[in-house]
Amino acid sequence: MERIGALAEITEEPGRITRTFASLAMRRANQLVGAWMREAGLTVREDAAFNLLGRWESKKRGAKTFLLGSHLDTVRDAGKYDGPLGVLTAIVAVQSLRERGVELPFHVEVVGFSDEEGVRYQTTYLGSRAFAGTLTTADVARIQEKQIVKARRNKNEFLGYAEVHIEQGPVLEKNNLPVGVVTAIAGQSRLRVEFQGVAGHAGTVPMNLRRDALAGAAEFILAVEALAKKSNLVATVGKIEAAPGASNVISGHTRLTLDVRDQNDARRIAAVKTLQRKAKVVSERRALKLIWTLVQQTAAVHCDKKLTQIFSQCVAQRGLEVLKLPSGAGHDAVALSAICPVAMLFVRCKGGISHNPAESVKIADAQVAVEVLADFILRLGRSA
Repeated sequence: MERIGALAEITEEPGRITRTFASLAMRRANQLVGAWMREAGLTVREDAAFNLLGRWESKKRGAKTFLLGSHLDTVRDAGKYDGPLGVLTAIVAVQSLRERGVELPFHVEVVGFSDEEGVRYQTTYLGSRAFAGTLTTADVARIQEKQIVKARRNKNEFLGYAEVHIEQGPVLEKNNLPVGVVTAIAGQSRLRVEFQGVAGHAGTVPMNLRRDALAGAAEFILAVEALAKKSNLVATVGKIEAAPGASNVISGHTRLTLDVRDQNDARRIAAVKTLQRKAKVVSERRALKLIWTLVQQTAAVHCDKKLTQIFSQCVAQRGLEVLKLPSGAGHDAVALSAICPVAMLFVRCKGGISHNPAESVKIADAQVAVEVLADFILRLGRSA
């Protein structure tokens, strides 16, 4: 927990926590966390996608590798725990096992992924998808760091991946439990929506003659909220830009982001299609041009039954109720599921607050997470 506090001091925006892909702050974060990995006895390197890797070699010939970790990048004005808690929990769990003289029939690799949040290029899981080798041509074209494709690993290397992460929701707190076992991760569609109209003088253009892009966007945003409530999924417009952006000028061009998520991929995709039709209706009625761009889409991921069962056993061993719950947020486990089985352990966070400086985790809950993860690795070693 002290290390998480020290890591939070590394930022590219003074006064708030912000670390984005390939930034100087991220490089400094890798140096600091890499030093902690070396203290734990791990062999440390950074790959072509700036992912930080700490490896514990097994003595078993021909052994495969089990991955642990999360991400070290952040959203803008972030909390301390989203991502780093999983990386540092893995380091401490591995160090405790090494200090006990444990030998495993597989290699362990702790990974601090370089870009899960997608702040710089609006492409989530950039670090873990480079690692998994699932970047698309469009992804690579969008970024400056073309060499990241060299970070690709052979899927035959890996036994699986386990990630500890704050819940980012209120369920564990409501049930008074320190940890929970994740069953699935919701699928996600990210889009960019643009309404193009005609800029004009705010005092001279009559209301019935306006082609106001911002008004069209506002109508669409309310439609997004209404559909999400009706369909029992989640949809968010998190960013909006209106040009030319003056108080006395009608907006001629408005751009917004759209994020739609659900555990049911068919329901999510249907919702996106419905919203696209609604956007067309709005734009046609208001004489606006609509530009609808799919930025990224990921399918729902179901956690591996065997790994999830092991996590459940480790939680139950501590006399705790085993609460199984889905994740509405995306995680690097989504990208890793393309190359190996995945599992996740959630840790309670105060108020369910995340992507916010008010993120808070109890020391006792972090301790439970470390113990559960260390036990998970031991049990996996016995069953491998």
